[in-house]
Amino acid sequence: MFLAAAFLVLLACVAIAAPLLIPAGPFHTSSALLSPPSLTEPMGTDDLGRNLLAGVAYGARTSLLVAVGVALIAGILGLVVGSVAGFAGGVIDDVLMRVAEFTWVLPRFFLAIATAAVFGARVLPLIVLLGVVSWPGPARILRSAVLGQRGLQYVEATRAMGGGPVRLLVGHVLPNSLAPFLVSITLLAGNAILIEAGLSFLGLGDASSPSWGSMLRDAQPVMREAPWTVLFPAAAVSLAVLAFNLLGDGLVDLLSPWARRVSDGKRAGPAGSERQPSAPLIERRG
Repeated sequence: MFLAAAFLVLLACVAIAAPLLIPAGPFHTSSALLSPPSLTEPMGTDDLGRNLLAGVAYGARTSLLVAVGVALIAGILGLVVGSVAGFAGGVIDDVLMRVAEFTWVLPRFFLAIATAAVFGARVLPLIVLLGVVSWPGPARILRSAVLGQRGLQYVEATRAMGGGPVRLLVGHVLPNSLAPFLVSITLLAGNAILIEAGLSFLGLGDASSPSWGSMLRDAQPVMREAPWTVLFPAAAVSLAVLAFNLLGDGLVDLLSPWARRVSDGKRAGPAGSERQPSAPLIERRG
């Protein structure tokens, strides 16, 4: 987990500092066509003489912007819908979950293609679209966790002492239900990078924003004679997605034991009373 987090922090620093590190930018061309990696060109150049290191660094800005933007939008929507549905129950829960099920079955990649055709190949509409259609997964996970918490003894005790619904939800139930929700958000971020790279590879990305997917598309005609033109952007996509997935796995290990200890402590009744078994938070992927 810490290696994954360190890689993502390093990638973010490179993306932010890219104009300072490589002032020429990713679209600057030179006479060194298909130059292999060297001390002056660490990742070599493509068939137009563009610096691949600049392309990877500036492309990280686009990929991380999409990942963070989608995670924020889907996280906020999922947090509101999942917590309200799980805590309120009844008709509100049924209505919100039916909306979530309808949204969940929408084909995100094809919707992204349609959005690019209608609004143009720009990054902002893509972020909004992916965020709006990606919230059902985190919302359902959070709802399940909230349902497991709302009937426990510490919630009933707080309600008996006059605690209102908002205080119960925000102050007690949500803090003990966020672990699996946060894990699902990290996985969404990695998936958003793949979708953006896929659209750019198909030529539906923002031409004014450098992208790892567009670098892979441009490298197709020369990939046999210059394999480095494919190697570095492909490695960037793979490592970024892997880092987000490993971060999610690490959060399972980091947050689940803490949440279980807190939950078990709050389940414990008076001295000598029998403790209830811990409810599972999330199952780790194999």
